Amino acid sequence: MPPSVQVYDTTLRDGAQREGLSLSGADKLRVARRLDQLGVAFIEGGWPGSNPKDAEFFERARDAEWQTALITAFGATCRVQGGPDDDANIAALLNAHTPVCTVVGKTWTLHVTDVLRTTLDDNLRIIEVSLAYLRAQGRRVIYDAEHFFDGYRADPAYALETLRAAVRGGAETVVLCDTNGGSLPWDIAEAFRAVSAALQHPLGIHTHNDGECAVANTLAAVRAGARQVQGTINGYGERCGNANLCALIPDVELKLGRACLPEGRLAQLFDVAHFVAEVANLAPDEHQAYVGKSAFAHKGGIHVAAMRRNAQSYQHIDPALVGNTMRVVVSELSGRGNLLSKAEEYGLAAGTSAGVSDVLTEIKALEAQGFSFEAAEASVALMLKRQQPGYTPPFELIDFAVIVEHRAGRGILAEATVKVRVGGDVQHTAAEGNGPVNALDAALRKALLPRYPAIAAMQLADYKVRILDGNNGTAATTRVLIDTQNGARRWSTVGASTNIIDASWRALADAVEYGLTVAAAADN
Repeated sequence: MPPSVQVYDTTLRDGAQREGLSLSGADKLRVARRLDQLGVAFIEGGWPGSNPKDAEFFERARDAEWQTALITAFGATCRVQGGPDDDANIAALLNAHTPVCTVVGKTWTLHVTDVLRTTLDDNLRIIEVSLAYLRAQGRRVIYDAEHFFDGYRADPAYALETLRAAVRGGAETVVLCDTNGGSLPWDIAEAFRAVSAALQHPLGIHTHNDGECAVANTLAAVRAGARQVQGTINGYGERCGNANLCALIPDVELKLGRACLPEGRLAQLFDVAHFVAEVANLAPDEHQAYVGKSAFAHKGGIHVAAMRRNAQSYQHIDPALVGNTMRVVVSELSGRGNLLSKAEEYGLAAGTSAGVSDVLTEIKALEAQGFSFEAAEASVALMLKRQQPGYTPPFELIDFAVIVEHRAGRGILAEATVKVRVGGDVQHTAAEGNGPVNALDAALRKALLPRYPAIAAMQLADYKVRILDGNNGTAATTRVLIDTQNGARRWSTVGASTNIIDASWRALADAVEYGLTVAAAADN
């Protein structure tokens, strides 16, 4: 078996440098626990002494039990022309009480002379003595060679000397960093092979994504001998981000055949990606590889027809390997296979071939009018349900009216009246609301509640409006998407019309009908 690859997660330090991302000390501890469950080898907790949140994290992490991961503190070499024994940064690393310290140092001559403003020899000295001092205090040390690939292009001999200084200082792994993120995979591979031959020491790779090559660059390094990969969950990081561990880990395990995580842990990856996004208060990128909800979503009719015969025909891996699932999306691009798959997903009998064809024809016609069924799967399920023999809808609209007016002392007020047929009875009700859709919703609920008590548990969770053809001004077609929730179950429905109230009613009526049919099926 090829050697395993260590996963070094820096979400809590490098990932937290993403613009718009802020993690509290408690947030960082929650993420670290989840990463430990995933099975990464190292969790970089932050830069001790730089801010109170990192100090809080290291204090709380000290007393926690970690199953697979080693908590790592990050810092820089000691001051130029100084020593580590009285250096505040080195002292902060020791005071974090982590078993591992990661130290970053300068590789590029430009940084040594223009940023540190010291000599090339002094830079070599502070690298070596900083690491040696930490080792003497009982810490394991990883060395991050900052801007290595830029430095190697500028002066290969000096770049290698900085790495040799780190090895002399006791670094267990020397990590080559593409800090500016502008290298290409063949540059990484060539430099990595040269360093590996010259150094004969365990190497790691740390890449940024400024050229959209961070994962590719990391894979090139692994193929060239890297034994440690550094990255972040969801690719979070400064500027354009870091190497995305959610793509990198399955690439290394499933494509290169190298173990990264303990056996059986890879299937947690989908949940980890969404958990970290939730804690970071960022919308998950559902189109990212492996862990996005769209990663294994199929929309084209030809694709779905082929996959119904062999799932490997349009999927590069089994989604379950990373904890994801295959999804079929219904739209005007769908074929019969999409609807048959959707019927199976919802536990519905597909009905006759003619019935499926009728629904497909209706979907294509409605999408031409502005409907979109990709994000409104409950509306699709209802269309299929209505094709089943013997299906009777729980209610039937006779008419509705909505009035919006300004009333003295009360401001803007909406009132809706709804007349629906429920079984053999006609219910005629009215209700007020803070807007026309709210009033319609209240009036419909009022009409249905005596017959269907289950409607009381349904809540309108989200309401989205999109203008489809803005050039038509107020005569434009409007699409409405409604999300409805009942406990943990959530469903989406769609309506479209040149009249926003009509579009809203269609989506609202579908939402209520779907919820009632699900409740009835559960009772039976």
